[in-house]
Amino acid sequence: MVLISCHTQSIEEAFREQGYITDPEILTALHLVTALKKPLLIEGPAGVGKTELAKVLAKSLNTRLIRLQCYEGLDMNSALYEWNYAKQMLHIRLTENSDASLAERESAIFSKPFLLTRPILDALTDGHSSPVLLIDEVDRADEEFEAFLLEALAESQITIPELGTIRAKHPPYVILTSNRTRELSDALRRRCLYYWVTYPDIEKESAILQARIPNINKKLTEQIVNMMQLIRKMPLSKVPGIAESLDWAFALMALNQGELDKKVVLQTLGCFIKDQEDWETVEKEIKEGNLLSMAKV
Repeated sequence: MVLISCHTQSIEEAFREQGYITDPEILTALHLVTALKKPLLIEGPAGVGKTELAKVLAKSLNTRLIRLQCYEGLDMNSALYEWNYAKQMLHIRLTENSDASLAERESAIFSKPFLLTRPILDALTDGHSSPVLLIDEVDRADEEFEAFLLEALAESQITIPELGTIRAKHPPYVILTSNRTRELSDALRRRCLYYWVTYPDIEKESAILQARIPNINKKLTEQIVNMMQLIRKMPLSKVPGIAESLDWAFALMALNQGELDKKVVLQTLGCFIKDQEDWETVEKEIKEGNLLSMAKV
């Protein structure tokens, strides 16, 4: 317990230096990622800092961040590796009159010099240190793609038919994020540690704004946080997260705004509302004075 406490404290200090306010539970989870080399699956709504957590972890460990952004249709070629076909064809033409046998020529073009590494293979073949591999929004990828991840996550290795099995010399620290647009497989979940991130409470959101924007005044911070807490209780299709709170705070600071008023809130609505129907709903409440009066209490 002493080792874990000391290590989590050092991670917390590194996170604070980066302006990232977090909780003891996630600090412990991150310690276990580094101690056990076990992937961590972080789920939660969009904009609550899941991706940023991996970025700050890489900075705190002074190592590379390798990011794989998932999307529908993502396949092995885009995530793991693919062969440089243009280079292979050029090599074939240049060696077609050589004395090498067909087997030798085939072996040559299916070797590492002709291999294009993609994020997962890049992370597994880092020869210097363990990078942080961020597999972002894994729920956006197809279910079939999860099967490609299982060997890499469970064994820190992948198999390339032409080259055999490649094992990581320095296994990466793996962070997966999900917005829960679809349910992930049990097989993937079993191979990961798990943490759920939700919207911050008033105290935490205030601390985040003050850490990321040191020159913001207390009054504006309180009003922004109060407004965001109220808006998140509304029936919106795209609820704003902490990322939107920060965007709005930076925008208000850029406009030299020391406190909220109806005019500036309406002018900067696009900093935290990203849907037409949500816009109309929030705009109506602001024009009627309900939200603003409650936020300025």
